[in-house]
Amino acid sequence: MFDRIDHIGVAVEDLDEALELYGRHYQLAERHREVVEAQGVEAVLLDIGEGHVELLKPLGPDTAVGKFLASRGPGLHHVAYQTADIEAALDRMRSVGLELVDQTPRVGIGGARVAFLHPKATGGVLTELVEPIH
Repeated sequence: MFDRIDHIGVAVEDLDEALELYGRHYQLAERHREVVEAQGVEAVLLDIGEGHVELLKPLGPDTAVGKFLASRGPGLHHVAYQTADIEAALDRMRSVGLELVDQTPRVGIGGARVAFLHPKATGGVLTELVEPIH
């Protein structure tokens, strides 16, 4: 079902400050930076091994990440698992009764197809499924 952890999403208030920690101090290389309007974030992917850390800065307070920051502050936002077939993964999650945030995939950072599972169904952890562009 899942091939590997694709990335860990971290909500931040200030990307430059976060990049100081993750880039300069942790020495993680910046792979990609993009504004993802549909998700209301500016996101930066940093390489670590075969996976990534995704820094997420909200574009406004009414976005999902903006609301997360207001209620919980900066920190771990979600865990993303890579899958070769996101439609099959969603069908499997649906068939075992897990609550989906996204019934169908949407476009995420770098054009990947993504979908989220509700944290109420996943032990309190917002879970993202990612099918990378081939």
